[in-house]
Amino acid sequence: MVTAKEADPGDDILGRLIVEQRRTGELTHDEVAAFAALLLIAGHETTANMIGLSALTLMREPETAERLRQEPGLIRGAVEELLRFHSSIRNGPRRVATADIEIDGHLIRAGEGVVVAVPSANRDERVFPGADRVDVCRPNAQHHVAFGYGIHQCLGQALARVELQVVLGTLLRRFPTMRPAVPLDEIPFRTDMAIHGCHALPVTW
Repeated sequence: MVTAKEADPGDDILGRLIVEQRRTGELTHDEVAAFAALLLIAGHETTANMIGLSALTLMREPETAERLRQEPGLIRGAVEELLRFHSSIRNGPRRVATADIEIDGHLIRAGEGVVVAVPSANRDERVFPGADRVDVCRPNAQHHVAFGYGIHQCLGQALARVELQVVLGTLLRRFPTMRPAVPLDEIPFRTDMAIHGCHALPVTW
């Protein structure tokens, strides 16, 4: 795609990147390609997989789905709760300690590696009581770290939230009888991928 865009950029994000930074020598072909891959993964794959996981959850919890149909104003909070519950980014940031530091009574020595476990943080019972169940009225669901934390937050989180709100609201309204077409143990989950989700989610209605 980047090779084609280099020949005929067009007026889109990759085209502009090629005209403004590739042709000026600020970026290489490979850097533009890496940017495009990151944009696809971060901007599409995460949300697409959250749609599947959220739809599956609501199909398995018909009382919750019906409540959202009756009270669509709850969908915004439901999206935050589903983001917390599923944490589609399973393998969080990897860092190396530059100095000895103690966190919650555990010593991490300089040079040791640290992997941030986003799902663990989002299921912390001290922050989210009853964390292993979905509660679309959870008062503090928005305190999840599914989009990161502090200055290290997803730039597209506002768009992702709107996409999830629109899609889930539409699915609930247009397909009220939607249900999984196969048993749960036949749904191929993406346990082999960095972005958690379903490889396929057969449904019927």
